[in-house]
Amino acid sequence: MTETSPQRPDPRPLRVLAAMSGGVDSAVAAARAAEAGHDVTGVHLALSANPQSFRTGARGCCTIEDSRDARRAADVIGIPFYVWDLAERFREDVVDDFVAEYEAGRTPNPCLRCNEKIKFAALLDKALALGFDAVCTGHYATVVLNEDGTRELHRASDMAKDQSYVLGVLDEKQLAHAMFPLGDTLTTKDEIRAEAERRGLAVAKKPDSHDICFIADGDTQGFLASRLGTAEGDIVDESGTKVGTHEGAYGFTIGQRKGLRIGHPAPDGKPRYVLDISPVNNTVTVGPAEALDVTALTAIKPRWCGAAAEGPGRYTAQLRAHGDETPVSATLADGELSVTFDEPVRGVAPGQAIVLYDGTRVVGSATIATTVRRTAPATV
Repeated sequence: MTETSPQRPDPRPLRVLAAMSGGVDSAVAAARAAEAGHDVTGVHLALSANPQSFRTGARGCCTIEDSRDARRAADVIGIPFYVWDLAERFREDVVDDFVAEYEAGRTPNPCLRCNEKIKFAALLDKALALGFDAVCTGHYATVVLNEDGTRELHRASDMAKDQSYVLGVLDEKQLAHAMFPLGDTLTTKDEIRAEAERRGLAVAKKPDSHDICFIADGDTQGFLASRLGTAEGDIVDESGTKVGTHEGAYGFTIGQRKGLRIGHPAPDGKPRYVLDISPVNNTVTVGPAEALDVTALTAIKPRWCGAAAEGPGRYTAQLRAHGDETPVSATLADGELSVTFDEPVRGVAPGQAIVLYDGTRVVGSATIATTVRRTAPATV
């Protein structure tokens, strides 16, 4: 496996469009880009048709408050600032996709989809059309410029803040126009906040947003029910015996333990987890934790951060934004990625992203389509 090569930043002053969410990370990133001598313009993306509704304390984002915070930060930095309305594109590419994936029994990652479709597609395309050279964000990841002019995406220097998983959908062309000023600094979040305070940025103490930005109250099941309605169905065990009911299979995800509302305890008294979701017959199958052990999977729609993987290879894989790495063997054939785990992993759900790494380098990302379990759940 390769190690991170020294970053070789482009020495030229660039015209940079800094995406400013109204939070501390994007504000400090914009300030660092300006301090490095780049010609920086700040932009806040208005992603909500009802901007009053997307923040509750530390949850959500994209409110009028966030827009004003971003504007004040731009004023302090001394850069021009605009608000761009991408609400319709966000609804179509992120929110509607999120709902459709759950309706189909899959578990999507909306942050990854937003990076792919909004920040480094819609936003980047518009930026390039207006003559900007790069889009700057507050993500913790590193773009490495090689001697031959190619670029690679690597993990952030501080693994505790690394966000390369949700950037694994970026291709080499997008990486050529991406700037992550926070990625190669070994600083804690408290130090980033201290830097913001030194720079006079009022967002220094603003809480980070958590969970899904367009579900401000954190109630994913309620959000889905409001769009998909209720549809009562059965919760069954591995033998097909009914152990409870639900109001919509879309409200569950594989590996889920809480909120199952099962009326009958398991014979062994141990907790039960969601093993399978069948939207066809609206059935949720539950069982013991060991039945979640996945030994292999197939993934579709691969996107490569550079050249595509060829032939069988050895990598590490990450399956969640803040998950651990696990060693795998992977092969690409006919546009489908086949992955075998050295050791079984749990809680792997179709619809999630698998991101492959070679050392700290992000090889690429793909969407999980099917899994192979050590113990397969019974079908109903």
